[in-house]
Amino acid sequence: MRAPRRAGQSAPQAAAGPVLTTEQVGHELGERATLLQFSSAFCAPCRATRRILADVAAMAEGVSHIEVDAESHLDLVRELGVLRTPTVFVLAADGSIIRRASGQPRKPDVIAALGIALTGSGADAAAPRSSPSRGTP
Repeated sequence: MRAPRRAGQSAPQAAAGPVLTTEQVGHELGERATLLQFSSAFCAPCRATRRILADVAAMAEGVSHIEVDAESHLDLVRELGVLRTPTVFVLAADGSIIRRASGQPRKPDVIAALGIALTGSGADAAAPRSSPSRGTP
């Protein structure tokens, strides 16, 4: 999943660390994977991201899209280092973070990241990836 990078914005970081739970996000995680989106009320890219993630989640059985209001979950925002909205996390079935990205993602990138979560492939799932013009979570 790629998100546009702007001047001064660092590449999305590897998603090693916490395992998220239903209690933390306030919704049931997907049986196979979860697309977790942090949004805010006046975020225009958040609306487009919501549509993309909902479309991708509908493509695969057992995949959930959860949208969380960043302002209502400040402890989790701080724990995960969410600095802007939208920020998207791709979670495996156990709630472990497979990928993350800030900004509006491209649909093909979300599909690719979801594929990693669903297959459990890629021992390098937590390895950082980047290119000169775009970062890949």
